Amino acid sequence: MQALAGKVAIVTGASSGIGHATARLFAEEGASVVAAGRRQTELDALVADIQAAGGAAVALAGDVRDEAYARELVALATGRFGGLDVAFNNAGTMGTLGTATELSLAGWHETLETNLTGAFLGAKHQIPAMVLRGGGSVIFTSTFVGYTAGMPGTAAYAASKAGIIGLTQVLAAEFGAKRIRVNAILPGGTDTPMAQAMNGTPEDRAFVEGLHALKRLASPEEIARTVLYLATDASSFTTGAALLVDGGISINRT
Repeated sequence: MQALAGKVAIVTGASSGIGHATARLFAEEGASVVAAGRRQTELDALVADIQAAGGAAVALAGDVRDEAYARELVALATGRFGGLDVAFNNAGTMGTLGTATELSLAGWHETLETNLTGAFLGAKHQIPAMVLRGGGSVIFTSTFVGYTAGMPGTAAYAASKAGIIGLTQVLAAEFGAKRIRVNAILPGGTDTPMAQAMNGTPEDRAFVEGLHALKRLASPEEIARTVLYLATDASSFTTGAALLVDGGISINRT
C-alpha cells in the first residue's frame, strides 16, 4: 500500500537535489504533489516525469521570500487537489560564505530571508489549510551546521538553519492540539548540485566524505526517505524534533 495515498503535498526547492528526490518519492507513494522552486523548466520536467509514471503533480515557480507565493502554493494545492496534508519546506541557499566580520548586511539578509523567512511564510499559510483537513505534517530542512558543529565561513547559513529549529519547536507546541506535527531534518553532506559546486575537486569531496562516520555522502533519495517517514503516520508521535540524518558527522572524530 502506498504510504501517502490520497494525500496532497507541497515540496519547495523541488527543482533539484533533496526537494526533487522527495517530490518524486511522494508521488510514487501516492501523494498529489505541488512542486515549487525558482526554475520553471526544471519543475515542468519533474511534473512530466511524475505524470509519465502515473502520478499526479503540478508546478508553480516563484520565490519563497514572497508571501504571495506562499499563498499561491496553498491555493493551488487546495484548488487542484482539494486540500493540503503535507508540506516539505526545503528551499534554501548556502548564501555568501566567508568570515562573519566580512559578510555584508545584504548577504546576511538574503540568506536569512530565503532559509528562515521563506520557511516561516510557507508554514504560516500551510498550517491553516492542514487544520481544515483535520491535521497534517510540516517538515523543514535545517542542518547540523550551527546545531552540532560550527563551521567557519557559514555565519548566515548556520544562523538561518538554527532558527528553523526554534521555529519548528514553537509551531509544534502551538498546533499540536490541532493534530499538526512539525519537524525538521538535519542532513549531513548530500550529493546535490549545491554540494558539488562547493566540493568541486576529488580532494575536496574526499575530505568532506571523511568527516562522516559512514565515510561517504548521502544520496538525495536517502534523505527523501527520512522526509517520507516524517510525512506519514509512521511518525505519528513525533513532533518538534530536530532529526539528524547526517551519516554520523555530528559524532565522528576519526
